[in-house]
Amino acid sequence: MTNLRFNVVEEAFKKKPLEVVTPMERPSEYFGKNVFNRAKMYKYLPPSVYETLIDVIDNGATLDRSIADAVAAGMKQWAEENGVTHYTHWFQPLTEGTAEKHDAFIEHDGKGGMIEEFSGKLLVQQEPDASSFPSGGIRNTFEARGYSAWDPTSPVFIMDDTLCIPTIFISYTGEALDYKAPLLRALHAVNVAATEVCRYFDPNVNKVTSNLGWEQEYFLVDEGLYSARPDLMLTGRTLMGHDSAKNQQMEDHYFGTIPDRVQAFMKDLEIQALELSIPCKTRHNEVAPNQFEIAPIFEETNLAVDHNMLLMSLMRKVARKHGFRVLLHEKPFAGVNGSGKHNNWSLSTDTGVLLHAPGKTPQDNLRFVTFIVETLMGVYRHNGLLKASIMSAGNAHRLGANEAPPAIISSFLGKQLSDLLDHIEGSDNNELFAMAGKQGMKLDIPEIPELLIDNTDRNRTSPFAFTGNRFEFRAVGSEANCASAMITLNAAVAEALADFKRRVDALVSGGQELTEAIINTLRDDIRTCKPIRFDGNGYSEEWVEEAKRRGLDTESSCPVVFDRYIDESSVAMFESLGVMTRKELEARNEVKWDTYTKRIQIEARVMGDITMNHIVPVATHYQSQLAKNVQNMRQIFPAEKADKLCARNMKLIEEIAERTQLIETGVEELVNARKVANKIECEREKAIAYHDTVEPKMKDIRYQIDKLELIVADELWTLPKYRELLFIR
Repeated sequence: MTNLRFNVVEEAFKKKPLEVVTPMERPSEYFGKNVFNRAKMYKYLPPSVYETLIDVIDNGATLDRSIADAVAAGMKQWAEENGVTHYTHWFQPLTEGTAEKHDAFIEHDGKGGMIEEFSGKLLVQQEPDASSFPSGGIRNTFEARGYSAWDPTSPVFIMDDTLCIPTIFISYTGEALDYKAPLLRALHAVNVAATEVCRYFDPNVNKVTSNLGWEQEYFLVDEGLYSARPDLMLTGRTLMGHDSAKNQQMEDHYFGTIPDRVQAFMKDLEIQALELSIPCKTRHNEVAPNQFEIAPIFEETNLAVDHNMLLMSLMRKVARKHGFRVLLHEKPFAGVNGSGKHNNWSLSTDTGVLLHAPGKTPQDNLRFVTFIVETLMGVYRHNGLLKASIMSAGNAHRLGANEAPPAIISSFLGKQLSDLLDHIEGSDNNELFAMAGKQGMKLDIPEIPELLIDNTDRNRTSPFAFTGNRFEFRAVGSEANCASAMITLNAAVAEALADFKRRVDALVSGGQELTEAIINTLRDDIRTCKPIRFDGNGYSEEWVEEAKRRGLDTESSCPVVFDRYIDESSVAMFESLGVMTRKELEARNEVKWDTYTKRIQIEARVMGDITMNHIVPVATHYQSQLAKNVQNMRQIFPAEKADKLCARNMKLIEEIAERTQLIETGVEELVNARKVANKIECEREKAIAYHDTVEPKMKDIRYQIDKLELIVADELWTLPKYRELLFIR
């Protein structure tokens, strides 16, 4: 039988870049082509309806149901002009993906024919069959009603022949069953809290916006090679595979020339993304072979989250068109860098001020320090919860692997800012806030303008690093919904800002001047949150011990980390801000534990299947060939001579026997560990059992398989190897 591996390798080598037709217009002209944006609203909606809808979007005004029919009519007209025949409520359930149910515009006309209809009622709300979506016990199967409700702050868009309406997803009794609803609540909370603090410095501020710029990392694998790897198909990662002799050690892939097939894919992806108003700006090779990155210009956080979820779907679609499969798993390959999704987060005012950027006046810099310190306060108080917000079965492989931030939340500020905070902490109020700003550096090279550099370099081991006018939450996983991290971060900062204002107002009421009250409160908070500041090597073992001494959360077990969601401090924060209730938090944790268990369970079953149906038969077949060779040699040569000549083969036969025996025993133990864990009724305890007793056995089995890969003849090995998966482009 011909080896499938060699067939797909041969086909992959033959593939050429797919020709991509570039639009005649400039990107700025087709940007938003498939989005019902403000320009489209102005064109297709009556003036009064347009003004009302813009007020809802910009100012959070209540959506008047009376305008829904007019909005729906305008959307339908625009959609039909673009060949649309269906519509769907597009939402983000607790599956880490998106969901959609397509309905045609057609309705009976009462005369035996059909008419195309799309009413305001259908736009604003639907009742999808929600029984199969995870709810963590909020709903019973016989109480399947869940409602999707239009989010007008995120524009409607067209995918293929379908009008997609971004929505929240809630239960019949009002609990959130998705990521968008609590995200919107968290963004409202940080807007309210930050606006009130901003008015200490500028009474004209009426709104604060949370901004997000994500950096999406991913791997591309040829579709044929992907199809020959059952583990990639079913789990998103390779469960076995020995290191390629060459991987990323030469550091020649990062920022290198983009391979031709990949360039065509990127070009196609960017065109379609721009048509959907996703402002893609950056593309490049990442550190690991066949690893890449795409990043947009920052946007308002809710919109940025929607765009990231949409882009991940688009990436999968476009990749298949170009003969690739996109891998979004955080650690698809052992031995090389995994993939993250750095979240660049900032706050800005409706007056055009970035709140985490220094200014030119003492007042501006006092505002700057206030928002830096209170952000750190939120991160410090809820460092364990922030870790829980980015933790998953996939991301657990990446965090702490000397390629990504450790599973300990800390913040890097750089020397200049750290010194400033230390100065404030140790100084009196009269000598503060003289900022050096940026230091100019002139290069002795003609035609190069003056460059500005920060006083210190960035720390890539920091999970939450300050980068000049924003914070970079580097620990978020590539497969994650950014909303999870953004809900927690914005809520934590909102709580810190609200608490800051309460204490400042109390001091002012007691007779202190406002500036003095702000400085005194900041000084207290700088001392309080000092343990979260760390500018050193986050990969070092010393930091783990130091973090424990500082009282930071150092737990690395994924199921146990989820406990932080139901800590009393977490519940109090979310409930006080109106983001999530205790019931919603407990339900989400049930979903998280269940999801973790199922991911490991599937991986364990796939590993057992591949091991017994691919690896062991191939190894024993090769062993038989070696044994036949030894037998033949003994027939040709005298016994002593044959023993000498067959010594290596005899050693290999013995090693294969020993390793296959260990593998078979390991698989048996893996199955038994699963059976024991599956009997546990408590979702938390079951997830912990899978983490503690099932996953380690998978690592042991993998070790033996990877050793066999080095022994068995290459022409017999059925699974595409790392050298092929990572280097065929």
